[in-house]
Amino acid sequence: MRRRNNVALLILFLLTALFLANSQTKPIAPNQASPVPVAGSPAPADSPSTSPPPTTNSAPGPDSTDNGIFVFHKQVEEVVLHATVVDDKQHIVTSLDKGDFNVYEDGHPQTITSFRHEDIPVAMGIVVDNSGSMREKRQKVNAAALNLVRSSNPNDEVFIVNFNDEYYLDQDFTSNIKKLQEGLEKIEARGGTALYDAVVASADHLKKEAKLEKKVILVVTDGDDNESAETLEQAVRRLQGDGGPTVYAIGILEKEEHPKHAKRALQIMSERTGGLAFFPKTLDEVDAISREVARDIRSQYTIGYKPTTPKNQGGYRQVKVDARSRSYGKLTVRTKSGYYAGAEPAAGAQ
Repeated sequence: MRRRNNVALLILFLLTALFLANSQTKPIAPNQASPVPVAGSPAPADSPSTSPPPTTNSAPGPDSTDNGIFVFHKQVEEVVLHATVVDDKQHIVTSLDKGDFNVYEDGHPQTITSFRHEDIPVAMGIVVDNSGSMREKRQKVNAAALNLVRSSNPNDEVFIVNFNDEYYLDQDFTSNIKKLQEGLEKIEARGGTALYDAVVASADHLKKEAKLEKKVILVVTDGDDNESAETLEQAVRRLQGDGGPTVYAIGILEKEEHPKHAKRALQIMSERTGGLAFFPKTLDEVDAISREVARDIRSQYTIGYKPTTPKNQGGYRQVKVDARSRSYGKLTVRTKSGYYAGAEPAAGAQ
């Protein structure tokens, strides 16, 4: 994932200045003791913790922590689905039990091996169009993105990618609102729209660097892709790798020259990964949509199963989940439509 060159130069400059300053200071005397923390005060960041190590649970499920970070443990062969359930009025249903669900892979029923309905923290990439046509829209889009984070689980880890004809990781994983705001404000609205490249790179960053099992990408754009080396089909395949992210898309397409093509691309990426695509008629609707996305993410069921066809046999697997309950009428389950088992295609070299 690219970072802006000016940041690298600034870091190099600061390190050089720090080295020169340290070379002129006196070293600490050999017998000078390190400060001892006062009882009841937090230990220094580089001192070993005296608290007992966190307990772990070998069973699948999001029930343990690793150095304060929420970690989801699962069996290697288990497929994990994140599913949203809505009734016939499109209201989210959050009161179902394991027995209310049926899972099918390639049409064959699967045995559910783990089931949770908890507000699980997520690793999220916020991927925002930085092309020239977005110049006047970024202020409201940025505010909506920050409100999404504020409405989400406080333990979420979020990164920011801005893209035009290139893409940049302007803030790596953090839950710090100020840092995320600074990342969103690195606006250079110019050039074209390399949407697919940015999405593929973000999915790859989630796979390699995320410490949390549940992964999400929110993409906001106002135009059709016209610069990517990746195709829509390649991007979708990358997103549908085992353990890939759920995609939520906001398409501000009122002035787009090819709105049908742009809308179709966003719908395909979101629907095949279990997310949603939104197409607001006005920019003022984006903030409410961002809060709806946060609510959707926090209301999902986490369902695990061990596929009857082992993953190491590879290939694409279609997935379908049904839900039935006497308390409700028709229920619709939204989750990924399938996944590629085994090795995944690598993101395009940049």
